[in-house]
Amino acid sequence: MPIVAPTVSAALAALLGLLAAVLTVRVILARVRTGIQAGDGGNPALAQAIRAHANLAEQVPLALLLVVLVEMSATPLAVVVALAAALVIARIANAWGLSRSLGPTPARQAGAGLTLLVITAASLLILYRLIAMH
Repeated sequence: MPIVAPTVSAALAALLGLLAAVLTVRVILARVRTGIQAGDGGNPALAQAIRAHANLAEQVPLALLLVVLVEMSATPLAVVVALAAALVIARIANAWGLSRSLGPTPARQAGAGLTLLVITAASLLILYRLIAMH
């Protein structure tokens, strides 16, 4: 199986990095506004900003790694682009939903579900490609 340079994944990482930076700035600004330097101090707006950032940090590393591995296994470019686009949409939706409420919101649920779909699809593609090699 030829190894492919993960250029789509590099762009994906850059976009998700920018989203992480935006979410980090939101936490910093909320901390400055509230004067709360650790935890959320019971402040709902700060808690939402922290949770949106933390959820991205929890979900993106594995999903991004899987997309990189899918791309490097010479999976058709359209599939890699679809996974990458779905992940960006999912993470923006999730962050937006968490920014609105700590409870369930349609955007948060859609983002979480789409992220899970990307992780599952990428995992299955990797396993399929590995099995097909042998």
